[in-house]
Amino acid sequence: MSESTEIKKGLAGVVVDHTAVSKVNPETNSLLYRGYPVQQLAAEKSFEEVALLLWTGELPTAAELDDFVAFERSNRALEPEVKAAIDLLPTTCHPMDVGRTAVSVLGARHDLAEDSSPAAELQKAKSLFAQFPAVVAYDQRRRRNQDLIEPRDDLDYAQNFLWMTFGDAAHLEPAVVDAFRVSMVLYAEHSFNASTFTARVITSTLADLHSAVTGAIGALKGPLHGGANEAVMHTFDEIGIRAEESREEAAARAKEWMERALSEKKKVMGFGHRVYKNGDSRVPTMKAALEAMVDHYGRGELMGLYDGLEQAMEEAKGIKPNLDYPAGPTYHLMGFDTEMFTPLFIASRITGWTAHVMEQRGANALIRPLSAYNGPAERSL
Repeated sequence: MSESTEIKKGLAGVVVDHTAVSKVNPETNSLLYRGYPVQQLAAEKSFEEVALLLWTGELPTAAELDDFVAFERSNRALEPEVKAAIDLLPTTCHPMDVGRTAVSVLGARHDLAEDSSPAAELQKAKSLFAQFPAVVAYDQRRRRNQDLIEPRDDLDYAQNFLWMTFGDAAHLEPAVVDAFRVSMVLYAEHSFNASTFTARVITSTLADLHSAVTGAIGALKGPLHGGANEAVMHTFDEIGIRAEESREEAAARAKEWMERALSEKKKVMGFGHRVYKNGDSRVPTMKAALEAMVDHYGRGELMGLYDGLEQAMEEAKGIKPNLDYPAGPTYHLMGFDTEMFTPLFIASRITGWTAHVMEQRGANALIRPLSAYNGPAERSL
């Protein structure tokens, strides 16, 4: 290569392949899943329906949905061997480590582990979709010295996830369940982001689906990709959450904090996005879910912190929030521990990752870019 070779650091602006799974429509600033605006899907469809849409390309018929729901509900339990593997991990490790390990164990134990036919890949994607919520739920519970809660087959995906995590009727109230469902739909897919591309690179070597998802989880663990929803709550904690404050008082205090942080050139997570130029199209839907949770729990001061930070960032930098910004406090209000927020992201994004694994498999080429060498010239010992 010549010295004039242009290097695209981070593959910025490089188009590496086609995908029919999702895109951001710049004309409407909408994220589309298989052509459908995600905000419409979040308003009207279950997460089970959205998963089938991402995997198959079309929304399911009633019969197809019934078959999948029956399969998912019969495959929710945490296998004893997977529980044993989780129990070997210290509660001091990050929950992302638990998720990564659990997926690897699930893959090693799957009857179709080395079968990469389209039917087998879809079966494995459905299995992982059904199994992973129990991993997240149990990991939070064991960190709190609480016992495992078995799944219930009379509950839908979102209801059962909350049941296995908290085990009480309060978390099955419609407002809570719907906000959680909305978050799962919005996090499900986002084109060739770092973790999805990692999954496609691994798939391109003809490795198995669970290996690709395990690698994707590793990529998502990095703070430049995942973890912003956790970081948002750390920011709220640093400012201080005061239940006795009014929304306006909390907003004023948060605004002062943000102005000071920006003057000190501190990086504040939850704002800006590499793809969206006019604001993350998923935010209005997730913010509405957050508002519903704030009303449900009577926590106006939390919304005040949200308002103050958002306003100060907009005024100072013209930068808008991304999906992680409203998602973090929403999960907090539901009762999830902050370190569990990114594993919740995994539970949702399994759908998008596996859709891309199947797409990559269907028209595969080994992903192997070139590099421009800038080390020492050839030399002798």
